[in-house]
Amino acid sequence: MEEQFCKHLQDIREVKLPAEDEHVCEECIKHNGRWVHLRTCQTCGATLCCDASPARHMTAHYHATGHPVVASAEPGEQWLWCYPDQQFADY
Repeated sequence: MEEQFCKHLQDIREVKLPAEDEHVCEECIKHNGRWVHLRTCQTCGATLCCDASPARHMTAHYHATGHPVVASAEPGEQWLWCYPDQQFADY
């Protein structure tokens, strides 16, 4: 059986990731915060912290912008997450 992905995930043609020297949470840096893991928005390219981080900036970004898909920005991880459809996909 072939796995069906939501339209948001199907629309991703090239995964956006942060440059090596930009591997930080953009919002935590502004507020002297700390992060656990990073995610990169596939709509605008913002790299922000995950829900395991104290500020949960990426989820806040989704709620503020409606940008649906993020990619893990962690070295060695290759996956996407769609917030509105609650769907995960490896790439």
